[in-house]
Amino acid sequence: MKAVEFEGRLAPTEQISVPGEIARQIPAGSNVRVILLWDDSAEADWRNLARERFAEAYSPEDSVYEKLIDEPPSR
Repeated sequence: MKAVEFEGRLAPTEQISVPGEIARQIPAGSNVRVILLWDDSAEADWRNLARERFAEAYSPEDSVYEKLIDEPPSR
């Protein structure tokens, strides 16, 4: 199965348009599987807050761990 991703809007007619450049990649009459994802503002707010809290806990001294990951073994 192949996959493509695009953003769109649900029209008042309860339809979603597939952009032409994507529709041309799918042979006519093909069966497709559709997965809908939409922003839930409460969930988005929670994620942003979690990211901010995580970043606040990071300090310049923590960069020593990044150096250890990037450096080759010292054997």
